[in-house]
Amino acid sequence: QVQLVESGGGLVQTGDSLRLSCAASGRSFSDHDMGWFRQAPGKERRDFVAGTRGGGVNTDYSDSVSGRFTIFRDNAEKTVYLQMNSLKPEDTAVYYCAMPSGTKAKTQTSPWSYAYWGQGTQVTVSS
Repeated sequence: QVQLVESGGGLVQTGDSLRLSCAASGRSFSDHDMGWFRQAPGKERRDFVAGTRGGGVNTDYSDSVSGRFTIFRDNAEKTVYLQMNSLKPEDTAVYYCAMPSGTKAKTQTSPWSYAYWGQGTQVTVSS
């Protein structure tokens, strides 16, 4: 079975940094796309944050985090990271990592393209 386990969330102040980790098990990792999504308080959907393509180094980011967040992966450790800098209160959300059922996410920014999800980790940014 595929399992994604997240860690690294917490309570921080505006301008602080956090690094989220997502460890994968149960299947191959290096060939697979991976994504980070977040669900803000009171919201019903998960919004795309960042994505990385399996088998390469291509990355993509939402406009709201571009220039502040960085997604990267350690294929040997089967772990994908989200480095979050210059955090803002609007970044407060539950953050999820995700993996598609196949190798590639058909639409990288859509949560419907991902079959496997981590449990989520809470990030709270105070003013």
